[in-house]
Amino acid sequence: MEQQQATTTLPGPFAPVDVEQAEAAIVEHYPRLVRIGYLILPPGMARTRRVLTAHAVAQRSLPRSRANGTDVELPEQRTADGLPADPGYAFVRLRVVRGALAAARLRRPWRLPRRGQLPPLLPQVWGLRLFPRSGGADELALDQALAQLSAPARAAYVLRGLERLTEDEVRAVLRAAGAPDPDAALDEAAAVRTPAGSHDGSLLQSAEFDPCALQARPTDLMRRRQHTRAALAAAAAVVVCGTLLGMPGEGWGPDGAAAPPYAQNAAVEQALEPAKLTRAAPDTWRRATRADFAAWPARGDRLDDTALLRRALAVWARPGSSVQVAATPGTQAGPPAGPPQLLYAGKVDQAAVVLLYDGLRIVRYAEAADGAGGSAALDFARADAGNAASSTAVIVGRTDGNVRYLTAPWVRDAAVRDLLVPDGPARPLRRSADGVTAPIGSPAQSRDCKEWNALQFGSHLVTDLGELIPARLTYGAPGAPRDVAGPEARTGWARSACNLAVMRSRGVRSVNSWQYAQQPLPDGTGIADWACVRAETWRGTGSRVLSHFQPPGGKPGASGAVAAAADDSPACGPREPHVLSGVLWKSQAGRWFVLAAGGGEVTSIAASGGVEGAEAGQLLALPAKAGDRAELRARLADGRRITSLR
Repeated sequence: MEQQQATTTLPGPFAPVDVEQAEAAIVEHYPRLVRIGYLILPPGMARTRRVLTAHAVAQRSLPRSRANGTDVELPEQRTADGLPADPGYAFVRLRVVRGALAAARLRRPWRLPRRGQLPPLLPQVWGLRLFPRSGGADELALDQALAQLSAPARAAYVLRGLERLTEDEVRAVLRAAGAPDPDAALDEAAAVRTPAGSHDGSLLQSAEFDPCALQARPTDLMRRRQHTRAALAAAAAVVVCGTLLGMPGEGWGPDGAAAPPYAQNAAVEQALEPAKLTRAAPDTWRRATRADFAAWPARGDRLDDTALLRRALAVWARPGSSVQVAATPGTQAGPPAGPPQLLYAGKVDQAAVVLLYDGLRIVRYAEAADGAGGSAALDFARADAGNAASSTAVIVGRTDGNVRYLTAPWVRDAAVRDLLVPDGPARPLRRSADGVTAPIGSPAQSRDCKEWNALQFGSHLVTDLGELIPARLTYGAPGAPRDVAGPEARTGWARSACNLAVMRSRGVRSVNSWQYAQQPLPDGTGIADWACVRAETWRGTGSRVLSHFQPPGGKPGASGAVAAAADDSPACGPREPHVLSGVLWKSQAGRWFVLAAGGGEVTSIAASGGVEGAEAGQLLALPAKAGDRAELRARLADGRRITSLR
């Protein structure tokens, strides 16, 4: 049922709003007002300026004196029970929308800029770049979609998705804020496609769009020192950084894109000295008790390039403003505690790449191959407690939708498989003497799902999910997953491969697909398959579980329908090898049914709510009507009860 909404007006047409009333509304709802301004501002604006402008817009919403209300009906903020809240909130929210639209409006070169188009005078933060915390793949997709909209359309999307206003209410606010065509803005906002499996409100309320929960990085410290007197520069460094910036010692050499060192420290200098890097012997992996990244030998054609290694270590410890830093969820981006291990240093396409390992993280440093320019890239990935199956490869380069891997020394044969073609042959993959593969198409950067490349290293199958370390693919029951081999396993993964897209950029270590039930359909048209796909992460938390329903008659590589999804759930895993899921299904004869299936030790399933009924065993099929919803529960062999995956 849709929540009933009510429209209220300010106290009478042109009713005055006290400055004290507006200030109280701003103070009480400040994080929400800043979020609204941040979402309306152009995503193409520099992130620090966008954050500060959003705060400035929210603070400028305070009127200078006793102000008149508007002559249009404006919806107020609502409380949790749907009743109108502070009447002053509608007024300051309108001013925030108006200010954000003015700041987003392009300035004509022959006209003087308006106040809202100027960089904010206040607030200001000197010496730091501020930006919100990064979200997941769904938030990134929504941010990219909002970037394609006009400012009024973004305002319409935010007012409708975050503020839960009706179209008439959104139209009234946009008209009062000075939007030229509110109807066109609403139509444009309605065309935004929300990422699959998410809801607009939950994404708009995520940390990705919270300009009040910020991360900080230093600006170009050298330029600040050049433009400020020595005494003022030292005082500013003490205030902002808390530590006087020290100068590097003799023989340290140029650090490239690294920021200036914060302090002299003997232990830190040893960890960042190229001569102190550890290197495994070429045959260590043959004698090691556990085959993981620590057993990899150092490879590449620039292992003796001390200047490159010094820049990589310095940038790792002190990434400057021109360094693009990325880390998988739950991975710290700080400097190493001691000298790390060198895995690779060499040229990959047009970049010079260094791979390092500190026992917990894989770190990839990349710069232009000719050393020109001060920009660089630094990527972090969690990689502790690995084994021979999960430490088979690391990505060394991404170019034009293609990816290259550095393979483990124990990998003898490398091939490429398209998961969507289960009966297709594996294509041999050429590798250099150092173990670097030829470029192959990456499914992590593809917008469609016409193919999904996976790498086969001996019996192990891995795939790129947008991170440094590819995820291992397995098949079978949670207690005993096995490598993807044979027609049954490949057919199962062909139906699940396209849903791997929702598991990108989550720090995934392995993904297991398990066909936990087969169900004869009530209309006699065949047997449907139920499968559960579970992604485990390197950090142990943040798992993702999908339940698939696959009716008969589709192509061998046809994707199954996602019946349910859950995050951080133990279902389908070694700790809780049970699952229950259901769908509302329409037969070829036009009849509707509630279908459900359980895995593991499910002995009976019951439905309640819109559809009532129960059946013994791990399958359930009950007549239903279009739009019916049912609550599912099941009993296990040990007497415990479980509910459906959600």
